[in-house]
Amino acid sequence: MIVNSITSKRDIDFLKQKAREARIEILKMLHRAGSGHTGGSLSATDLVTALYFYKLKHDPINPSWNERDRFILSKGHAAPLLYVMLAMSGYFEKDLLMTLRKIGSPLQGHPSSKLLKGVEVSTGSLGQGLSIANGLALGLRIQGISSRVYCLLGDGEMQEGQIWEAAMTAGHYKVDNLCAIVDNNGLQIDGSCADVMKIEPIFDKWRAFGWNVIEIDGHDMNAIVSAYDLAQTIKGKPTVIIAHTVKGKGVSIFENKVEYHGVSPNDKELETALMELGANG
Repeated sequence: MIVNSITSKRDIDFLKQKAREARIEILKMLHRAGSGHTGGSLSATDLVTALYFYKLKHDPINPSWNERDRFILSKGHAAPLLYVMLAMSGYFEKDLLMTLRKIGSPLQGHPSSKLLKGVEVSTGSLGQGLSIANGLALGLRIQGISSRVYCLLGDGEMQEGQIWEAAMTAGHYKVDNLCAIVDNNGLQIDGSCADVMKIEPIFDKWRAFGWNVIEIDGHDMNAIVSAYDLAQTIKGKPTVIIAHTVKGKGVSIFENKVEYHGVSPNDKELETALMELGANG
């Protein structure tokens, strides 16, 4: 069972190192696959690393442990990030990462709970994850289980009406064991979110639906850890963390580039990326 407590700079440095390792693995597997989503996987890496190696109660040996916290990747196209977290946590051997998107591999382009242990629900159809998270959180509450549910959303995903139905539901039922996280990198497949369909003011919208709202730099590990800790103390309402992030974070040639939303790195780009991330090969 992984249940961690972080109090020192050394521990924060550990999380930063894990995030760096995760970015390296994400890019290697995307390169091997020749397809997949680079930008949104890298933008959320710090957020999800802090979940798996700090905040989540989970057990790779017993993935169905009833007392576990649940993580829902609503933006299912960022599956490479989820797969890397599961591999690094010990759910399966890291060699399997290189089978991403291959025929017969459990590592599909979008995560499947039927094929891979550690995946709570199959996702990919945008807008549905928060509704699923609501159901899980309410079910846990009814059973008297103190576990929490975390749901990662994309900012472009908030253009889906079902997100706001789910937000209204969670606010109404005061689902305080639920924490939504918005990967607010400002870009989606067709361009900037502001140009495709404006979603601002995000903070005010969530607050109007009855949520506790925390706004952070989504690449500041201290801020991320503090936000998760604060969210856990809030009673009587769900919490959303609006994390301002950079698409393709960690590699200069990918950062803030909409064209890398759903494109994997080529040979030269991978070489550059691994050099910037300090990989050994």
